[in-house]
Amino acid sequence: MSKATVSMKIGSDGVAIITMSNPPVNALAPAVIAGLKEKYAEAMSRRDVKAIVLTGESGKFSGGFDISVFIEVQKTGDLSVLPDVSVDLVMKTIEGAEKPSVAAIHGLALGGGLELAMGCHARISTPDALLGLPELSLGVIPGFGGTQRLPRLVGLQKAIEMMLLSKPIKAKEGYGNGLVDTIAPPEELLTVARRWALEIAEGRKAWRKTLDRTDRLSALYETRQKLYAFRKYSERTPNMPQNQLCLDAIEEGIVHGGYAGVLKESRIFKELVLSSTSKSLVHVFFALRATSKVPNLTGVGLRPRPIRKVAIIGGGLMGSGIATALILSDIHVVLKERDPAFRGLKTVEANLKGLVKKGPLTQEKMRKALSLLKGVLDYSEFECVDMVIEAVIENAPLKQTIFNEVEKLCPPHCILATTTSTIDLNIVGKNTNSHDRIIGAHFFSPAHVMPLLEIVWSEKTSPQVILDLMNIGKMMKKVPIVVQNCTGFAVNRTFFPYHHASALVLHLGVDPYRIDRVIRKFGMPMGPNQLADLVGYGVVSAANVIYSSAFKGRTFESNLLEMMIQDGRKGKENGRGFYLYQRGSKPKPDPSLQAIIDESRRHANLIPSGKSISISDQEIMEMIFFPAVNEACRVIDEGVVVRASDIDAASILGMGFPRHRGGLLFWADTLGSIYIFSKLKNWANAYGGLFAPSPYLEERAKKGLPLSTTTSPPNASISRM
Repeated sequence: MSKATVSMKIGSDGVAIITMSNPPVNALAPAVIAGLKEKYAEAMSRRDVKAIVLTGESGKFSGGFDISVFIEVQKTGDLSVLPDVSVDLVMKTIEGAEKPSVAAIHGLALGGGLELAMGCHARISTPDALLGLPELSLGVIPGFGGTQRLPRLVGLQKAIEMMLLSKPIKAKEGYGNGLVDTIAPPEELLTVARRWALEIAEGRKAWRKTLDRTDRLSALYETRQKLYAFRKYSERTPNMPQNQLCLDAIEEGIVHGGYAGVLKESRIFKELVLSSTSKSLVHVFFALRATSKVPNLTGVGLRPRPIRKVAIIGGGLMGSGIATALILSDIHVVLKERDPAFRGLKTVEANLKGLVKKGPLTQEKMRKALSLLKGVLDYSEFECVDMVIEAVIENAPLKQTIFNEVEKLCPPHCILATTTSTIDLNIVGKNTNSHDRIIGAHFFSPAHVMPLLEIVWSEKTSPQVILDLMNIGKMMKKVPIVVQNCTGFAVNRTFFPYHHASALVLHLGVDPYRIDRVIRKFGMPMGPNQLADLVGYGVVSAANVIYSSAFKGRTFESNLLEMMIQDGRKGKENGRGFYLYQRGSKPKPDPSLQAIIDESRRHANLIPSGKSISISDQEIMEMIFFPAVNEACRVIDEGVVVRASDIDAASILGMGFPRHRGGLLFWADTLGSIYIFSKLKNWANAYGGLFAPSPYLEERAKKGLPLSTTTSPPNASISRM
């Protein structure tokens, strides 16, 4: 039986309270929309109802339209599944009714939820409720009149910013810009909303239809200037057609009137639901949501323990970034450094100042966060911490020594986490007796900014420890993805062939800067060669040694990096790598690097001396990405991840894989397992084991099956509980 219901209670004052209920966020499922139409029809027919207050159950107004309906539409192509909300419900039933409606907003009013509220004749909200139209992040535009009503309430500039950025605002800000009519504390919300509804019905307050308003709209010339500026801005995201189409709908309504705008918005919305961009972004939405569910761990009664104090070992870039994220989450941090000057503490402070400068952090919150941080030079304060996070260099013996020491100093319940990005957990904890509380906490740099946290467990790690770290990750506003212990874990393991394939393509005679251009055009934030400059050659070299040992026969070996280091190149660190770097300027290609590349190509001997293969941009892209797809197949087959969609989420959040393509495996399935297998097989015959198709990929191709799966891989669940 569906949990989605709509109820109505009529008070002695003649105000009907219509309440939406569809846990957890009162999503506008078809049953809710049908229920709203039914209750509104009843309210209109009853003589004892003077006005209506529309609200949501359990402290939330509505999180918007039920996105699972998108999945059904995208699978079948049947647009008739989409209910008529914009005209039939919002414009005719609510806004055009003979009795006024007031929205009583608490918790959140997002997407279709806010569009319902804007169709009401007034909006009363608690101060901290979140209001926004994030539909563009799903590849569509607001489809219930949002492109028309939001500009009429807050003005064109603010409305477009809210829609293009998909960024909600708090109701107290909405009150300042006209989106909300008044603010009320939670305990008085319905009382104030009832009063407003009655005053509108009795003529003591203005009865205003949002769609008819023009007082917040500028002159047409000024409007077109603003739209032109936003169109130029949207040209930076050519793979996001919904941005420009959203502006089209807004312009239609301003030029030809709100009703014309609503009709155009509805047409565009339905077209975009079936677009490849929307299919990809909806997949990403559900992939990210799924990461919080781990078989035999979540939803079985286990509860996370409170983590009040964390010790971090190492005040470098990673350690200071983690410390920054923790203190911003109101967790006390002890940062152990070797440097008496406490450079790590200074880096944390600089991180916070950067956030203040950019806007998301206030000076007051920065001072509060810094009060939770303490720098130390020894282990004296480790006896009372709930978790230790080791964040030193990728050196297995050093990590083993550290864990052997802290095991003896920390309380028995203390979690022992390592930030290693490649080293096996069993090697890290080799010299300890605490394997059950050793876990990998692989943050991505900069740790206070990047949203992904890989939680790495071994066969000895306690489920309680895994759940505790998942909870900490969420407190830090990270997306925690649980992965099984192996070399490189999920993200780095999947993408090491991407880097090796890029090097191989370079040694086939392709210009490194062309490679980077192709990969950027595909949608990655930067090409693999520029990324190597950014990460640093020491890190890249250390990782290559580990991968070459762990995955013999599946790597590409060259001496290019070693030759570049011998030439005094360290990448961005010293301004010389594949590119030349100067403060305040964009990276520039370095012509002097060509002699080193030529020498490395001669040593690799992949092609006749002085020649290069003829290859298209499409082939370059495929030769670089298909090995990563192939390795992702191995990761799935070995049960390293809980589900295939975790690879998609991790590739987007950890590697910058273009979100509009839906993640690595979702994108691969748009091309087909048969096509990818045949390409890899041909390249393997020509260039070796780096391209050799995995058994999983071969099996899927032979059966014509997609690479991603809808169920968890057989070895992926945590089954020791």
